[in-house]
Amino acid sequence: MKKAALSEVKDDLSRYLRLAEKEEIVITRHGKPAGVLIGFESEDDWFDYRLENDPAFLARVESARASVRAGRASQLEDLEV
Repeated sequence: MKKAALSEVKDDLSRYLRLAEKEEIVITRHGKPAGVLIGFESEDDWFDYRLENDPAFLARVESARASVRAGRASQLEDLEV
């Protein structure tokens, strides 16, 4: 993870967006972390990010996991085609 001062990022945002495709960049203000710049190399990366941060999707995943823990799930092999 790279660090960059806000003033540097503001002066050269295009370059930092390209760098952020490879690694997250912590943006600092007065030497303290203020935010994170995350870039996406592809549409798939953007889609994955949206899913990983979507409260409704995360709630559905947790609900499904709770069903498995409670024994209310079926094995894939048991399903008929």
